[in-house]
Amino acid sequence: MRVIAFTGLPFSGKTEAVNVAREMGINVIRMGDFVWEEVKKRGLELNDENVGRIANELREKYGREIWAKRTVEKIKEIKNMDSLVIDGIRNSEEVDYFKKKLGRDFILIAIHAPKNERIKRALSRRRDDDVKDIEEFEKREKRELKWGLDSVIASSDVIITNDESLDKFRSKMKNKLMKLIKENR
Repeated sequence: MRVIAFTGLPFSGKTEAVNVAREMGINVIRMGDFVWEEVKKRGLELNDENVGRIANELREKYGREIWAKRTVEKIKEIKNMDSLVIDGIRNSEEVDYFKKKLGRDFILIAIHAPKNERIKRALSRRRDDDVKDIEEFEKREKRELKWGLDSVIASSDVIITNDESLDKFRSKMKNKLMKLIKENR
């Protein structure tokens, strides 16, 4: 099974890449959903601060690859599939874990967008765990870089820039996904 994972700085376009994959009929596992589940299980409000704190707390308690382990457990439950997308890799321990468990079937795509564009997106998108202002944006970006996101991006197999129109990005993403899935057959 070809497993394609997305990474990138906050608001770079990972969610849109996931939407493209879903429209293509590719199953998606969003690592952040495991964090969201934990936040809800603890009866906490689903917001950027709680999501970041819980993600950090469990990484410190169970190892930096905890969310990758939960993702691989979920992948093992899925049968009869030739491709899958993982959204939300944040550190090199997660990448190492995926490579160890999935081998050559694992491909990491980094999505890059300029900071000014990401700030605009951050302030206009309305997901529950989104930031509300530039100060929160900077805090979130620093937190994710502290997890090692910059190393993950640098080690990616493919980099896709998201600095043009949404249609152009979606087209680039669809073409790359089709190519990677075909290569695996």
